[in-house]
Amino acid sequence: MGPNDDTILPGQRIKARGALANATGRYEAASVTAFDDGWDIPEEERLLRTEVRIERPRSALSFNKSPDLPFDRSVNPYRGCEHGCIYCFARPTHAYLNLSPGLDFETKLIARPGIGAVLDRELRAKSYVPQPIALGTNTDPYQPIEREYRVMREVLEVLAAHDHPVAIVTKGAMVERDLDILAPMAAKGLAKVGISVTTLDADLARSMEPRVPTPARRIAAIRALSNAGVPVRLMVSPVIPGLTDPEIDAILEAGRDAGATAASWIMLRLPMEVSPLVRQWLEARVPGRAAKVMARIREVHGGKDYDAEWGKRMRGEGQWSALIGTRFELAVKRLGLTVPQPPLRTDLFRPPPRKGDQLSLF
Repeated sequence: MGPNDDTILPGQRIKARGALANATGRYEAASVTAFDDGWDIPEEERLLRTEVRIERPRSALSFNKSPDLPFDRSVNPYRGCEHGCIYCFARPTHAYLNLSPGLDFETKLIARPGIGAVLDRELRAKSYVPQPIALGTNTDPYQPIEREYRVMREVLEVLAAHDHPVAIVTKGAMVERDLDILAPMAAKGLAKVGISVTTLDADLARSMEPRVPTPARRIAAIRALSNAGVPVRLMVSPVIPGLTDPEIDAILEAGRDAGATAASWIMLRLPMEVSPLVRQWLEARVPGRAAKVMARIREVHGGKDYDAEWGKRMRGEGQWSALIGTRFELAVKRLGLTVPQPPLRTDLFRPPPRKGDQLSLF
């Protein structure tokens, strides 16, 4: 937290959080400033704790038409993410909930129990045409609160019952819990997992991704998934130019050795409120490199903190983007991570019979 930050109450303790501020969301008519009224905060209230609210979902599937994404539909079991990754591009979505993309994003979370029943209903619609469903594309379905709420488990049980293809992206080692579902699905060609590793430096990861399993633990999760027959893609994302790009080769080698069969990368993106949060984090946590990192980021985004143009936002452009891309491709080729993963199957999709349904004779 910056010494003059006015979004946090004096005496409030922030432990294992990524953001250092809690600025008002962009849709609010008035900004909020923390005010010291002279009353001491009770000791039990000093630590900023995670709060979880319940949303009863009316829909489960979200559709997109982005040319930058390899999927057209997804399911989000949670809103907000306790992992607290400072660079998370999903932070601005919390403003739609009248919450801050800063600390609120990682401490005021929304769980969506019951989404499995809603998804089951949507998959049974006569007009539904199956294509792989992506999980973890906005916030991580295996964030810590999944241990208690098990919403991700609920979604997977429905997809398995329907023989519906699923692609998961996560930083959470809790994915191992669901191998009893994922391994049989993978054997049918219905499941694959992407594990994101940003750095192998445990200290940097703890600061940048405070409630994510350690890099070594994520590499172990790749090994567990691979040993169970689940295809794993190592995702070197985001690449932070001037900070984590020197680690590309080492990350890829560690993932390959653990059993990953494919790899991909994405350039750091700083949409809307993410940019000031990351700048503040850089100045507080890696002050000697902050100016260099921001200069590199602007170089790959056409002189801006972020360029949202289709075709550029995921990789950036210019010299540094090209150098990172070339380095990645050479390492992938050297390590044998160029074998394409087979497409997930859609031909097995069959809604399971419900109690009272008339059974088919064929």
